[in-house]
Amino acid sequence: MTYHSSPRSLASAFALLAAASAIAALPQPAHAAPPTTAETAATAAVRNGDVDVNGTRIHYQIHGDLAAGKTPLLVLHGAFMSADAMKPLIDPLAATRPVIAIDARGHGRSGGVDGTPSYDLMADDAAAVLAKLGVKQADVLGYSMGASTAIALAVRHPAQVGKQVVLSGTSRLDGWYPEVLAGIAELTPAIFAGSPIETGYKSLSPTPEKFPKLVENIKTLDATPFAYSDEQVRAIPGKTMVIIGDADGVTLDHAIALFKLRGGGDIAAATQGFMTEAPKARLAILPATSHIGIMSEVPAIVATVTPFLDDAKPPMPTF
Repeated sequence: MTYHSSPRSLASAFALLAAASAIAALPQPAHAAPPTTAETAATAAVRNGDVDVNGTRIHYQIHGDLAAGKTPLLVLHGAFMSADAMKPLIDPLAATRPVIAIDARGHGRSGGVDGTPSYDLMADDAAAVLAKLGVKQADVLGYSMGASTAIALAVRHPAQVGKQVVLSGTSRLDGWYPEVLAGIAELTPAIFAGSPIETGYKSLSPTPEKFPKLVENIKTLDATPFAYSDEQVRAIPGKTMVIIGDADGVTLDHAIALFKLRGGGDIAAATQGFMTEAPKARLAILPATSHIGIMSEVPAIVATVTPFLDDAKPPMPTF
C-alpha cells in the first residue's frame, strides 16, 4: 500500500516487494552493514515444510533451531509477498533467535487462493503452524497485511503470542488513508503483467494460473471493513511495538492510538524523565519513510526491534 494515486504507480510499488531480490535492490541507508558471520550461518540453517489447515496447505520456513532455548519470532509478510521477500529482515533477526516465516494463504507456496481472505482466517493459519511445530508461544512481527494478521493472532490466540511488532499495519481498516484504499480498489491483473509480483507468484504458487484471483483477493481484503475493538486490543497480554514511516499509508493518528491502547503514553515515565524498566509499548516513526520505503530501512528496524524482543531496559543517560 502506498500514497501513489494511480493504479500503475501502486503496481510499481508492490512490485518492489514481490521478491527478495527486488527488496535487496532498494537503496540502503549509509549505516547499513554487510551480513555478519552469525547472519550467514543463520541463513544457511533453513528448513521448509507445510501444514494442512482444513484442507489448505500453508507453507512455512524455519531459520535456526527451535530447540535453542530462545523464544522464536514468527514473521508475517505483506500483500503480494512471500516469506522469501522478508529475507533481508529475517537474516539479521535470525542471527540472535530462531525465526519462523509463513507464506500467507494464497501467497507464495501456500494454497488457498480460491477462498475468501480474512485476517481471522490468516491468524488461524499462523496458529496452526505454531501448533504443528510444537511452539507454545512465539513473538510475532508482521508487515502491512501481516501486521493486521499479527494483531488478529494476538486477539484470537493470545496464549500463543508473546510480544508483537506491528510494522506499517492497522487494527482496523480505517487506520489506512482512504486514498490508499481507493488506489488498491483500482488494481487489475494487467497492471502487474511482467512484474516481479506476477512472475514471483507464478514461480512459487501451486496454482500459477490463478494470479488474477490473488489480485481479486487483495482487493476484497482491502475493501472489507474489519476492526478489532479497543477492548480486544487492550486485552492482548503481551508487549507491543508499533513502527511506521512518517509518510506511511497508515495514518499517524491510528499508529499513536494503537500505541496508547497497548499501554503507551506512560505519564509517570514522562514526568520522571527516565525509565527504570522495559515499557509495555514502544512507538517508532521513521523519518522520510513511506509504506514501501520502510522495507529499505532494515538496519533501523532491527536496531529498534531487537532490544524490544530482548525486553532490554532503556539505557540511562551518561551526563
